[in-house]
Amino acid sequence: MEYAIIEASGRQFWVEPKKFIEFNRLPLKVGSTIIIKRVLFVKKKADTFIGQPYLKNILLTGIISKHFLGPKVLVFKMKPKKKYRKKIGHRQKLTRLLINQIEIKL
Repeated sequence: MEYAIIEASGRQFWVEPKKFIEFNRLPLKVGSTIIIKRVLFVKKKADTFIGQPYLKNILLTGIISKHFLGPKVLVFKMKPKKKYRKKIGHRQKLTRLLINQIEIKL
């Protein structure tokens, strides 16, 4: 089994080749290729690489497949006895990325 743990958008993701990940929107066009250098951990067959904090010789390549809006989150504010009620909805802008390969440069 081949996988990696990366850092993107201030969060950590478990990624595998030919799988999708979704994170905060990137200002890039759909279909463009992206290279991720912030790799924290890689497991490839019998080899294991641990970064301190990042691995320098490992790159992940991926293709941006689409931009979309996440699920709606409702925010409700209320102050009792003051007749103050406010209902707000929010949808986060997200990007879906298809991971192509985990490349080790020795």
